[in-house]
Amino acid sequence: MAKRNPFRSADKPTSRKRLVFFKAIAVLLPFLILILLEVALRIFHYGHDLSLFMEYPGDKNFLVLNPNASKRYFNDPALAPGGNRELFKKEKDKNTCRIFVLGESTTIGYPYFHNGSFHRWLQYRLMQTFPDRHFEIINLSVTAVNSYTVLGFAKELVDYEPDAVLIYSGQNEYYGALGVGSTNRISGNPHIIQLMLRLRQLRVTQLITSLYGEITGVFKAARGYSGETLMQRMVGDQQIAYGSKLYYRGIEQFRSNMDATLHLFSEHRIPVFISTLVSNERGLTPFISIEADSIRIPSFKRDYELGVKAFELNELRTADSLFKKADLVYDGHALCNYYLGRASYELGDYATAEARFAKALDLDALRFRAPSPLNGIIAQLCIKYPDAHLVDTRTAFVSHSENHIIGNDLILEHVHPNLTGYALMSDVFYEALKREHILTVDNVKEMSLRQLMEDMPITSVDSLAGVYKIAKLKRSWPFNGGGLQDSLPVGSEEQKLAYELAFEHIPWRDAMDHLYSYYVGTNNLIKAKAVMEAMTLEYPMEASFYERTANICGKLKDLENAAFYFRKAFALSPSPEMSRTISVIYLDLDEPVEAIPYLDYAINSLSDKRLIAVKEHSEEIIQLERAVAKDSAVTILNEIADKYFRMGNKLGAEKYLGKVLRTDPKNRDALLLLAWVKNE
Repeated sequence: MAKRNPFRSADKPTSRKRLVFFKAIAVLLPFLILILLEVALRIFHYGHDLSLFMEYPGDKNFLVLNPNASKRYFNDPALAPGGNRELFKKEKDKNTCRIFVLGESTTIGYPYFHNGSFHRWLQYRLMQTFPDRHFEIINLSVTAVNSYTVLGFAKELVDYEPDAVLIYSGQNEYYGALGVGSTNRISGNPHIIQLMLRLRQLRVTQLITSLYGEITGVFKAARGYSGETLMQRMVGDQQIAYGSKLYYRGIEQFRSNMDATLHLFSEHRIPVFISTLVSNERGLTPFISIEADSIRIPSFKRDYELGVKAFELNELRTADSLFKKADLVYDGHALCNYYLGRASYELGDYATAEARFAKALDLDALRFRAPSPLNGIIAQLCIKYPDAHLVDTRTAFVSHSENHIIGNDLILEHVHPNLTGYALMSDVFYEALKREHILTVDNVKEMSLRQLMEDMPITSVDSLAGVYKIAKLKRSWPFNGGGLQDSLPVGSEEQKLAYELAFEHIPWRDAMDHLYSYYVGTNNLIKAKAVMEAMTLEYPMEASFYERTANICGKLKDLENAAFYFRKAFALSPSPEMSRTISVIYLDLDEPVEAIPYLDYAINSLSDKRLIAVKEHSEEIIQLERAVAKDSAVTILNEIADKYFRMGNKLGAEKYLGKVLRTDPKNRDALLLLAWVKNE
């Protein structure tokens, strides 16, 4: 009989524990190495911080859009565009209304950018309508992205106390970053894509991506992008047929991402205003039509080509008949439907034309324009979520378009509005904000849309640069619209600067500095004022631009705007001298109540007895003006005129003496005082 080993039973559990321990180490070691590598890469500042916001380098009290934030959505980070750099405070002020804007190239204002974008029209209108309230409108839009970026940015901005979020998105759903037809797509379901987006924020992932790019570059020639626009680089599938799997995947991608976005805002009780989409329907031929099978249905090509010939000969009814015959045998041809729309339009049948143009847009296989179901999804989601509010930009564009079909009168090429279109777009958002009581316009002097379009400080350089950019775009694929030389006059100073700006030979700020100097040098103060107003919109935290605008307004005898812009400058950078200047302007405007706070500031800062006397006279005028409201006695009016005269304010004195003399032309006291005023 074999002897029993007394240590055997004790060894077995120990060996099992060791085995489990070593297995755990084997499993956890790679993760530990990755964590240590991630920490090391961050310590040595490798890669990019892809957070939505970063601290503004010029002032740590402010945040700004991180220029690297969009890189996580691009397989090739070098293709990722940046966005606007619009500052907002880390600590939100009580009197501040903070609005974030999400979207794509239309939302950022292409081709004008800067003050051509709809949010700048809105910003200017709000500034003029609510002069005592501060608005932070932060546009987070980026070109060549889609609803994945909208959702990703939304997840981060909810923590920054928005009073409202404005969204215009959907035109890039197929070819924007991660779009189903894009060169920049990731195969797989949305959950895999979201996981990949999270992983891309890790420096380890960025390192692996970089190494992979370098290794693969050794074995194959890098794709050349010479001469290609970003628009062209992003297109993977040039033909996405109506009703195809890829077509419906794009629609479902938009639905899923926008549903998640609006659900997120609803959870945080953040009002979100999402707009319907607008495209050029009447003024743009479809890019690509899916051709009919010439063997199975040869009659389509015959009737279609005969229809084109008839249309070109202006034989509209014949053309219409031939296109209808072709459409009966094959109704999936985008260009045939577009011609049917053109024929109906020329024949005055606008309802049929509208339907045909809309169908042509949906059939266009090169999907640079959003298919019509996306507007239906937007409307449905606004019903689903109580904090989501529909902004019906499309209806507004239709009502302002020739014969109620959107065309070249509001759209520059395929989807981007002209300046009138951007103004109109801003108005629809403005009215929606009013409707939902984000804005309360009771007892304020509201700026109308007409006044906005007259006063908006968009320089001729900005406008022309937009024209030049569109001309350049239309020369390239898929427009291929011919050369530039004949369409780009560059004779005047404005045209030269616009050309330099459009082709990125000069930064926008430098272009505005040159333009301002040119207008001042030619004594064109009205246009110089517009340049400075434009600068205040672009750099709302720089007091010097408000002050320079105010000084020009003073030279133009525009005292109300001078006071407005001096007040803006004073709020950012107060000084005793500026407070005294503001008080003088308000007294010139006969607004002593507005002058008192600035007089107080100046008195507390400056040892000037004359200011104390001016304040005393101002307070007396306030009391006398209250008395005038009850009894417009000539003696009281004379007394107010005398007070103004004693403080050295001729404008105020002349104003009230004029009132006296209109009532009593021979009033001796008024005539005597007027003589003193004129001789002073």
